[in-house]
Amino acid sequence: MTDLTPGTPAPDVTLPRDGGDTVSLADLSGPIVLYFYPKDDTPGCTKEAIGFTEQAEAFAASGATVIGVSKDPVAKHEKFIAKHNLGIMLLSDAEGDVCERYGVWVEKNMYGKTYMGIERATFLINDGKIAQVWRKVKVPGHVDAVLEAVRAL
Repeated sequence: MTDLTPGTPAPDVTLPRDGGDTVSLADLSGPIVLYFYPKDDTPGCTKEAIGFTEQAEAFAASGATVIGVSKDPVAKHEKFIAKHNLGIMLLSDAEGDVCERYGVWVEKNMYGKTYMGIERATFLINDGKIAQVWRKVKVPGHVDAVLEAVRAL
C-alpha cells in the first residue's frame, strides 16, 4: 500500500457492481467519491449509504460519482440497495485487494477482541489523483463534509 495523500495517484479499481456490471474508475469522468464501509445492512453503514443516497442529486449536479465498497458479495449489495432504496453504486471487493491497496483493511478492536476489518474511510478522487482523504469516518455530518469538498474542487 502506498500512502494515499492528496496529490498522489489513486489506485485504479475494477470491481463487480450491483446489477451484474463491472466498474473501472479509469472509465469514469469527473470527481469520484470512493467510500469504504464495513458491512451491508449494519446501522452505521446503512445510515452512511442512505446519507449518500439523499445527496445523490447534489453530488451528480457537481459532476461527481459516489461509489461504496465493501467485501460483501454483489447479491448482498443488491438486497441492501432494494431494502433501503439506495441510489448509489455499490462495488464488491470480495477478495479484499482494493481494500488493501487503499489501506482500509486494518486491525480493529472491539470488546477486547482484535480482528481484521474495513476501516470506514472516504477518498475524493479528481483527475486520477487523491484530492482528499477521510479516515476513521464518523457517519454524522460526513456526507455533507464530502459534498462540500466536491463543490470546492
